[in-house]
Amino acid sequence: MDAVILGVFLTGMPMKRKIIWIGLALLAICIRVFSLFPGAVEKYYSNGLYLVIARLQRILFGWIPFSIGDIFYLVVAIWLVYSLVRFLRTIIKKKATRGYFWIVARKILFSVLLVYVAFNLCWGLNYDRKGIAEQLHLQPYRYETKDLTFFLQLIVARLNELDSAARVNRPPLAYKSNLFRGSVQSYNNLAEKDPHFVYHSPSVKPSIFSYLGNYLGFSGYYNPFSGEAQVNTTTPVFTQPFTTCHEIGHQLGYAKENEANLSGYLSARSSGDPAFRYSVYFDLYYYTATELYFRDSLQVKPLRDQLHPSIRKDFQELRQFYRRYQNPLEPLITHLYGNYLKANSQPQGMKTYNEVIAWVMAYYISKNGKEGI
Repeated sequence: MDAVILGVFLTGMPMKRKIIWIGLALLAICIRVFSLFPGAVEKYYSNGLYLVIARLQRILFGWIPFSIGDIFYLVVAIWLVYSLVRFLRTIIKKKATRGYFWIVARKILFSVLLVYVAFNLCWGLNYDRKGIAEQLHLQPYRYETKDLTFFLQLIVARLNELDSAARVNRPPLAYKSNLFRGSVQSYNNLAEKDPHFVYHSPSVKPSIFSYLGNYLGFSGYYNPFSGEAQVNTTTPVFTQPFTTCHEIGHQLGYAKENEANLSGYLSARSSGDPAFRYSVYFDLYYYTATELYFRDSLQVKPLRDQLHPSIRKDFQELRQFYRRYQNPLEPLITHLYGNYLKANSQPQGMKTYNEVIAWVMAYYISKNGKEGI
């Protein structure tokens, strides 16, 4: 059926263009078939071709002080708006013939094919790898409510322990160079214990769309077409170290959000900077307390009350920040992104982020509690 549809679209095309179409379609089919074999993806792509592509991207664009990927997205957005206006104008003026619609349909299909192939070759196939669990020999931990309570107690203790020192080290993080340098050093520290986390040719940058991101609900993102990690640097500064380490995790090929969260956790907790360690436990507290609240809300309040007043003030600041940028568009963006995650091997959608709890617990158990959390 697909071959018939493609044949119809190729009708009347010059031979050179037909060859490009057929080549692109075959490449898309090969990518789809290859993605069905996680072992092969892990060996030949994630630990092979992708490492070369990602390193080359970061070498090409990492030295540029602003985000090339953001400029690319901006140009594409302007082009899409311009194309839509032209399309609507043609229809309004009643100049849209049957042949015109046929040409538009061809262009859309070709663009979809091109984006699909480019996205998967540059990064997207990492969604189908065996991933971080295979590397660290972890089994997802099926935790009970009592496990969550115990885990949250550990996190509360870590936050309280780090609170004072983290505040002393927090002001320098307002400077992006310190934030990014510290994140790279966190991965360097982690890589000394595990070479899977070696991070060559850093390319971490502030997002040009940071203020827009506050309304759309994102704190960072990875651009697979430029290999850059972008961070929203307008969010409360104590959240930014973990966000940055999370995005670097995506750069290392951990496409799924729970895996990038675990990578971010392992790196930030390896940092010599208390502000970085505070940031990751602050995030872990949010995930764990939310999950425990849905299971047994009465267990959360006593543990929340054990937090230092200054830490509770940080949570209040973060809530006020999100409240300030609430708007009708954000839920729609969240819904669409959740569907994107589901379409890319993350059936839990936005809840995939919370799955880091199971991975951190599994890591804790694999170390027999010797390293703590």
